[in-house]
Amino acid sequence: MRIISGLYKGRKIQAPKKLPVRPTTDMAKEALFNILNNQYYFDEISVLDLFSGTGNISYEFASRGTEQIVAVDANYGCIKFINETAENFEMPIRSTKSDVFKFLENSKQQHTIIFADPPYDFEVELFSKIPQLVFQNKLLEDNGSLIIEHSKHTDLSHLDHYSHSKSYGGNMFSFFQNN
Repeated sequence: MRIISGLYKGRKIQAPKKLPVRPTTDMAKEALFNILNNQYYFDEISVLDLFSGTGNISYEFASRGTEQIVAVDANYGCIKFINETAENFEMPIRSTKSDVFKFLENSKQQHTIIFADPPYDFEVELFSKIPQLVFQNKLLEDNGSLIIEHSKHTDLSHLDHYSHSKSYGGNMFSFFQNN
């Protein structure tokens, strides 16, 4: 995986092969950040990266100047890798080892962007718990976006607060916003 833009543009990050992850492809990540670049000033936002895996999305936000980033994953190896990488690059990423759903139930901090990249084989009921908990607990700022990455075979358009989706190859990003 590589960082596409910002301070660390072009830097390659090699995650250990034993991590149970599926990083967002460079093509999909670049398209997503092109969309976000037209909506937000990265140095003025806070980001919550759920199911963060290798930290790929968190590193991209940090490289572009985001100072408030929280990465959440249940896997100790993933959190360890994110901590080591963030320290090596001096990135302002705070990581938390936690079940994402428990984290969302207990969190009180609002964020401008909440990005979730759960396993593609999640049942729709599990996907639906993410926006449900985010909006029920008021974790998204008024002008913010919840973005869920999923397979193009999963349809989330029926969920509350759904705004739109963008497809890139086999990846899809569904956007949710305060109504």
